Amino acid sequence: MHKNIHAVIIAAGLVLLSPCAWAEAVVIVSARSAATALTEEQASDIFLGKINALPGGGMAVPVDQSEGSAVRSQFYTKVSSKTSAQMKAYWSKQIFSGKGQAPKEVGDSAAVKALVAANPNIVGYVDRDAVDATVKVLLSIK
Repeated sequence: MHKNIHAVIIAAGLVLLSPCAWAEAVVIVSARSAATALTEEQASDIFLGKINALPGGGMAVPVDQSEGSAVRSQFYTKVSSKTSAQMKAYWSKQIFSGKGQAPKEVGDSAAVKALVAANPNIVGYVDRDAVDATVKVLLSIK
């Protein structure tokens, strides 16, 4: 009996976690941008303020999703190997030392996509389901 209960609990937990495990974040730019691809290292450097240009030319102005967003957490964990707390500490140090400003926070995937679509210099990350013809994917993060 106990084995069946444990099996049900484990199965329920896996079902609840599966949407997070299957979500795919993507780095996007405007469909009008000259950029065609990014490596994870380039994406990390852009979002950590280490570089401000896109491959192929053009400025790279990163925008973040709101703190606490699952897509934001996935993005930084996969691309820069940093947790949300580590990112907060990183930007606090950068701002305090005058070395940079954190990317502007703009909300969810829909808000990021709308901003990115309107400006070829803005780089953002969204859930793959938010992608449409107004933006193009430079990097997929699984």
